[in-house]
Amino acid sequence: MKHVVPHDLGQEKAKQVAQAAFRSYRERFSQYDPKAEWKEKHADISFSVKGFSLKGSLDVNPKNIEMKLDVPFLLKPFKGKALGVIEQEINKWMAKARAGEL
Repeated sequence: MKHVVPHDLGQEKAKQVAQAAFRSYRERFSQYDPKAEWKEKHADISFSVKGFSLKGSLDVNPKNIEMKLDVPFLLKPFKGKALGVIEQEINKWMAKARAGEL
């Protein structure tokens, strides 16, 4: 499943937003051992939940940030929550970027 968050920041600033949002997420939800490995405008992401490893990606595009998360069937309810929390972090950091705080 793909989840898209639109932005109007430009690709470089949007990447900074995505990185800051993921760092914040990692601090708040350290019990899920979130990881991101960045290559240019793409990050491979992973989480651990109840003994399962979840993998996905973040892609920073010129007009949006695209998130994908592959989730085992038993953890499908977690998928929406995880994407929603990441989107909230991205939106919070986009507001900070627009206010000149990033």
